[in-house]
Amino acid sequence: MLYAQLFWEYIKNYAKTRLTYRMDFWVEILSDMMFQFMNLIFILIVFRHTPSLGGWSEAEVVFVYGFFMIPYGIFSTFFSIWNFSERYIVKGEMDRVLTRPAHNLFQVLLENVDPPSLIGSVVGAIIMFVCWGELGLPFHFMDIMLLAVFVIGAVLVYAGIYTALSAISFYSDAPTGIVPLMYNIQNYGRYPVNIYNKMIRFVLTWLLPFAFVGVIPASYFLEKKADDLSQLALLTPVVGLVFFTLGLLMWNHGVKRYRGAGS
Repeated sequence: MLYAQLFWEYIKNYAKTRLTYRMDFWVEILSDMMFQFMNLIFILIVFRHTPSLGGWSEAEVVFVYGFFMIPYGIFSTFFSIWNFSERYIVKGEMDRVLTRPAHNLFQVLLENVDPPSLIGSVVGAIIMFVCWGELGLPFHFMDIMLLAVFVIGAVLVYAGIYTALSAISFYSDAPTGIVPLMYNIQNYGRYPVNIYNKMIRFVLTWLLPFAFVGVIPASYFLEKKADDLSQLALLTPVVGLVFFTLGLLMWNHGVKRYRGAGS
């Protein structure tokens, strides 16, 4: 209940702060939507020059992109810690966080919560719904439950990887440039992994499992049998839990090594 109350208080403070400058709030939402639609337009342009991509049709790839947007929007809302190193380590705000009783990661996440990013998840759900009908996919009640489980698993994959990357700042206060690189790598997860060579496919599936945030869980609903993607989809929550646990362990270990901004 304590953490639920803290969450609600942070959300209220966010609303008061952002709605003070309402135009900035709506401009941020509009810019996020434009960015997502530009990615969608890129996919559509690609299919103007080829009938299929690695055996995947245009509607199937767009369906995957729709799924990709759902967990990414949720992740961006609750795990928006892109500037953790600069704000909390270099500027010393981590000292303030550590003086409070709630878990430090929970506090950091709530201080950077970004509700407008959820618009991307809504748009992604709409894209999936449209493609679902266009592809004539069968619909079962269990699909809703599985979709929720896959989305949670994908969010945990994101959270685990980026929590671990943020924890690197506890060992080195110099910007590493890894986060922008990882941001670019994650975008590979919205395309069919069978279009890449074996090395990249292995990395995207097991080392940096961004395939589990898009193409692999989406393939379950598309019933894609290539490379047993639809069977791997059932591992999405497991992979998510494993990587989030690893990320949390790395974070907790890093906090123990933290000596303050003045040391």
